[in-house]
Amino acid sequence: MTAPLPVRPPDPPGGPATDLSKAPALAPAAPEQRRPSRLLAPLRETGKLFALALAVARAVFRRPFQLREFIEQFWFVASVTILPAALVSIPFGAVIALQVGSLTQQLGAQSFTGGASVLAVIQQASPIIVALLISGAAGSAICADLGSRKIREELDAMEVMGVSPIQRLVVPRVLATMLVAVLLNGLISVVGTLGGYFFNVIMQNGTPGAYLASFSALAQLPDLYVSELKALVFGFIAGIVAAHRGLNPRGGPKGVGDAVNQSVVITFMLLFFVNMVITAIYLQIVPAKGG
Repeated sequence: MTAPLPVRPPDPPGGPATDLSKAPALAPAAPEQRRPSRLLAPLRETGKLFALALAVARAVFRRPFQLREFIEQFWFVASVTILPAALVSIPFGAVIALQVGSLTQQLGAQSFTGGASVLAVIQQASPIIVALLISGAAGSAICADLGSRKIREELDAMEVMGVSPIQRLVVPRVLATMLVAVLLNGLISVVGTLGGYFFNVIMQNGTPGAYLASFSALAQLPDLYVSELKALVFGFIAGIVAAHRGLNPRGGPKGVGDAVNQSVVITFMLLFFVNMVITAIYLQIVPAKGG
């Protein structure tokens, strides 16, 4: 005979009893992730911009140097900016010469018209024209090129192969914009001065000898130095801003177009601010001639 099986007591009406002491403890709720503040977005972008500028400055001295890429970019930037620069500098020089000539006539100092207009062209007008052309023509093209490479994932493929996009693509473009800016500044200074001379002598009945003699009375060689320094700094800023926006597009092809517009606007704002700072420092360090 077999022993009878034990009978399990019936469960209570509320269902099977559970021992709360043996129940697994609930996991603590994950902390809510804070979204980055929009107020700090410009600060982060500024930090990224300075980081890229430092990375480019370091990569300039690394080998191999992309000479072929540099020559191609130099030729491209020069080809799209030389003719517009020459055409824009003529009315700039004419307007400055006419305005300064009218002012000197009211003050009875017509003999200083040449020196004053040339100082205005060399110190202020020429670097500003360079900045506008480099950022508007060359900077936008650089930003669009790098942005299109980014959305096609070419830059990611270069990084996978161990090639630095900054050293391979950004450094030649930044150096090209800097060199073209310096050379373009000399061209604009010459053309603007000749345009001012023509309009002052022909349209305002000025004296050619007095116009040329006033150069030595007011102008000095450091004025040309600070003008070339401004052009060099402006070319660097335009290249860095264009490369930064091109390397960080958002939203596909439409983001590339937005990045191009942003690069031009940001460059204009930075260039005018930097121009003010350099001019203020120069006027404090270098005394005016005859002062």
